[in-house]
Amino acid sequence: MSQNLNAQQWLTKLVSFDTTSRHSNLALIECVQTYFSQLGLTCWVDKNATGDKANLFATLPASNGETQGGLVLSGHTDVVPVDGQDWATNPFELTEQNGKLYGRGASDMKGFIASVLALLPEWVVQERKKPIHLALSYDEEVGCIGAPLMIEEWQKRGQKVDGCIVGEPTSMRVVVAHKGISVYQCKVHGKAAHSSLTPQGCNAIEYAARLICRIRDIADAFRAKGPFDGLYDVPYTTMTTNLIQGGIAVNVVPEDCQFQYEFRNLPGVPAAEIQQEIEAYIHNELLPAMRKEYSEAAVELITRAFVPSLEASEQAAITLLACALRRDNEIRKVSYATEAGLFERAGVPTIVCGPGSIEQAHKANEFIEIAQLDECQQFLRKLIAA
Repeated sequence: MSQNLNAQQWLTKLVSFDTTSRHSNLALIECVQTYFSQLGLTCWVDKNATGDKANLFATLPASNGETQGGLVLSGHTDVVPVDGQDWATNPFELTEQNGKLYGRGASDMKGFIASVLALLPEWVVQERKKPIHLALSYDEEVGCIGAPLMIEEWQKRGQKVDGCIVGEPTSMRVVVAHKGISVYQCKVHGKAAHSSLTPQGCNAIEYAARLICRIRDIADAFRAKGPFDGLYDVPYTTMTTNLIQGGIAVNVVPEDCQFQYEFRNLPGVPAAEIQQEIEAYIHNELLPAMRKEYSEAAVELITRAFVPSLEASEQAAITLLACALRRDNEIRKVSYATEAGLFERAGVPTIVCGPGSIEQAHKANEFIEIAQLDECQQFLRKLIAA
């Protein structure tokens, strides 16, 4: 039965579910929900609008039956695509080689989920002062879409928690801060014309290029003037334009151009202020220039992702406990974003700590070392016993 699976066996099962973000995660969720039910956990599922994705939240009460308070162990169930990557093994079949387990999501972040699931039978029979909560989300990899809905749902249900550990791969080092990320799609609408009659058109690509250059100017200012935080590998806020599409032919003034840009802001650098600067340029400079050529010119902005930064208190109980158990007093901050910022914003003290290396995430031949799974389980045992 599933209750008897160890972490490696659970990881084998989890990796076998192709939960690439464009697919449903329901098969995995239903498997884990059945397991929770077998162990007597109380759980609920929160589906998306189309019903093909779900969050799963479960509670193992304290020994006295209390369900309020306690720690949340959180992980996302989706993985990034393997398209175009040169894998030496089947990415959805866990393969062991030389102490490493290869498979999509092995490190990011099904290794953490597998470690938690394998320990549940121990925790069920163990004396527990506080409840244990398990939070599994969908669509983290495409903008942390599921977690905000799960947080909203547990707040509606009156659930209180004391702290949260997000088990993203940190090589089991405690991370107390990360940057935020905002992703926007920009659609520039001009007017088509024959390229020999340029005064009759409004070139959407050229005006999009002006905005892209302005975004780069803002990025260059952050790079030159800061603010800076030397604990990050990239110690300043970054901005980049990474996707663009426009035009239909070389001899047609393009009517439309669209692109996507992102920025990753340090804690203390408000994302809203960065976006306001971009929007001010659009409304005060770009659109007036466009509408001199075409009165119906427009620029549309669509928010594709927003994940707040994390800056955990070094004196929070969860931070102190995790650092003590890991014998790790170094302050670590990372440039990538996680769901931890969402939990922290909801008033839940949160840190990031999980097995595997971020260096393996999203790559071909992603792997996690078996030793990391063992280390994670040792940490979690001590955490729940504390």
